[in-house]
Amino acid sequence: MSRIHDALKKAEQEKAAGHLSGGAASPGKAGPPGWLQPEGLSARDGGGLRKPSRSVREDPVRATLLKALDERCRRSSWMPQTCMILFVHGKKHSPGAEEFRSLRSQLYLVRVQQPVRKLLITSPLPEEGKSFTAVNLSFVMAQQPDCRVLLIDADLRMAELHQILGAPPTPGLSDYLAGGVDEFSVVQRGPVPNLYLIPSGKTVSNPSELIGNGRFKLLLDRLAPVFDWVILDSPPVIPVSDAKLLAGLCDGTLMVVKAGKTPFDLAQKACQEFRDKGLLGVVLNQVRVDSKYGYYYGQSERKSKK
Repeated sequence: MSRIHDALKKAEQEKAAGHLSGGAASPGKAGPPGWLQPEGLSARDGGGLRKPSRSVREDPVRATLLKALDERCRRSSWMPQTCMILFVHGKKHSPGAEEFRSLRSQLYLVRVQQPVRKLLITSPLPEEGKSFTAVNLSFVMAQQPDCRVLLIDADLRMAELHQILGAPPTPGLSDYLAGGVDEFSVVQRGPVPNLYLIPSGKTVSNPSELIGNGRFKLLLDRLAPVFDWVILDSPPVIPVSDAKLLAGLCDGTLMVVKAGKTPFDLAQKACQEFRDKGLLGVVLNQVRVDSKYGYYYGQSERKSKK
């Protein structure tokens, strides 16, 4: 039986007996490294909305799961590519960082209307900025008090998240899907408070088969209750079918398109394929401040709905 299940069973027994304290494992007292400058956001950040989920102390089962995870997951000293992250080295007030705060607020507004915890980030084609979006959205989510975020590199074909974060690539998702390790072994904790990572793992020759073998759903079912947000970086939509398989395991999808590069017909095709798979919206990446791309794509999107 999975250790997660053991932890759940133990928590339920202790809760019934009235012996569970509800305290989570205490993090280390060492401060963040020099490249990380946390914002110290208020609890009401995110469009003025409080997070609907209960805190760890109010949920003893979740507290027990988190304690088991923190005791067994790997500690790693990440060395990120800071040029790819908008929330380090004084860049937290840049225009790009503000756009991610706006995106965060919009996602909390969506959460008021429908349950959204597991979020897929994809794009029509490669090199549109989906991994950049996934990493920075994870950072801005994790900067909220008591908001735990799990970032998963589900692109088993061209993994980038471990490179962006400067994290070890293994053990990771492919190792778990192949049955070689348990769920605790693939989760990393770096120096960023509240942010956890599952890297892609070893390179495999059958990524679609691994994604569809049922173990990914099992992984999400076991780990998602511990986190406020689970963000998946997936392969692009047009070349391969992986993203559509992953979308069926998530609560919503964000499509990333690159301004001035993504052909409109391919962006439209990708969005249409995800209309019945929880498409929440489109992120337009690398927009010049003085450009009219937003207007162009907005008009095109409205026309496509007619």
